[in-house]
Amino acid sequence: MSLDYFVNDVPGRSVCPDLPRALGFGRLHSFPATGAAMSNRRQFLSSVVGASAAAPAFRPDAFRRLLRAVERGSGAPDDEPYWGEIQRAFDTDRTMVNLNNGGVCPTPTHVLEAMIRDLRFSNELPVNHMWSVLEPRIESVRRDLARDFGCDPEEMAITRNASEANEIMIFGLDLEPGDEVIVTNQNYGRMLTSWDQRVRRDRIVLKQIAFKVPPPSPQYLVEQFRAAITPRTKVIEVTHITNLTGQIMPIREIVEMARPLGIQVFVDGAHAYAHFPFRCSDLDCDYYGTSLHKWLLAPVGTGFLYVRKDRQRRLWPLMAAPKEMDENIRKYEEIGTHPAANHNAIAVALAFHRSIGAERKVARLRYLRDRWAKRLLAESGRVFIPTQLDTPYAGAIALVGIDGIDTTKLFSWLLDRHRIQTVAIVHPEFAGLRITPNVFTTVDEVDLFAEQMLEAIRKGLPSA
Repeated sequence: MSLDYFVNDVPGRSVCPDLPRALGFGRLHSFPATGAAMSNRRQFLSSVVGASAAAPAFRPDAFRRLLRAVERGSGAPDDEPYWGEIQRAFDTDRTMVNLNNGGVCPTPTHVLEAMIRDLRFSNELPVNHMWSVLEPRIESVRRDLARDFGCDPEEMAITRNASEANEIMIFGLDLEPGDEVIVTNQNYGRMLTSWDQRVRRDRIVLKQIAFKVPPPSPQYLVEQFRAAITPRTKVIEVTHITNLTGQIMPIREIVEMARPLGIQVFVDGAHAYAHFPFRCSDLDCDYYGTSLHKWLLAPVGTGFLYVRKDRQRRLWPLMAAPKEMDENIRKYEEIGTHPAANHNAIAVALAFHRSIGAERKVARLRYLRDRWAKRLLAESGRVFIPTQLDTPYAGAIALVGIDGIDTTKLFSWLLDRHRIQTVAIVHPEFAGLRITPNVFTTVDEVDLFAEQMLEAIRKGLPSA
């Protein structure tokens, strides 16, 4: 494994131009993978590691983890020496097996320390340190996120989570009584509750559609939305990837179907960003909300909202902003006093993510998913997995049920008896455990889960 693979996604282009800047250096230069150049690069990275003790964003050993990972392996999905180094960047509780990384994830230790450092600094003199020193750095975070997502920084608002970003969309668009909104019955519960409030308050009409799991094709999903459209339809709100079965939706195709009809498409990307690779241009959407404390591994209480520039004037903020900010993306950040430390640490988490590489990351996540899922499918005909495994339409998230075993009892048995944390999903149309490993998950933990599931199949669950 050469350092060229670590630094370059393709020859001549850095996958992590922001990492040296997070360490206090200029843009990392790209070298061809020759012996002399490799030596130069190794010397340069070594100097970065040595100097990083004085930099505010990274601990020296945090960057060494990434450097050591590259030196020890190829970064292939099954390269345990490589991923072992990544795992050691986290101070996770290994007395439990955490397979519930969909809601919120641990952050790498150096990201947490960057946030804590800023909290301590802020606390020394908040009116100066927080407002005058730390808060302006949100512009650097905006720039870095916009570059990674592929949009103009003036289209990128920093929020506290996906719910806030999505509720800006839901409550921010003017709608009249009788206007229709289309969602699926697999949309996130908080978003359905938000729409229900608009139903009760503004007398709009909310239409929930269902779809087969797994769906037969992406076009089938588009047609389910198309069939629900009427002349009163004003909005389609769709999850980029469902939080229940991990189905990745055909966002671009839905947008292309809806836009000529004058229908706004709100995209709930809570589980998508930094989970699998995509750019804003791949979706061609006008609105996108996501959390960053999930797959980007940023501190709890971080997210972003993308609103295309020409849509900003017509989308109200949740909290009032002056008229002069009607076309300013920062109007969505008018939330009152809040800690700057959380959102500033996003830049450090983004640098860590880009250092691994989006393609390498999702390949590992799918490898971990398939390691347990395909084993269970191969060893028992009672296993039900409605997640599409051998397609690009799923990532780490998968749902699994066992015929004849109650999902909630299985969840409790795994947690209480074996200290395996999952999520019990009970939907009107399906039920199962949602399993979500992450880059800090070990193969031993995945194997332990599979073994206990097979034990439950063979012997059943003990009586209460």
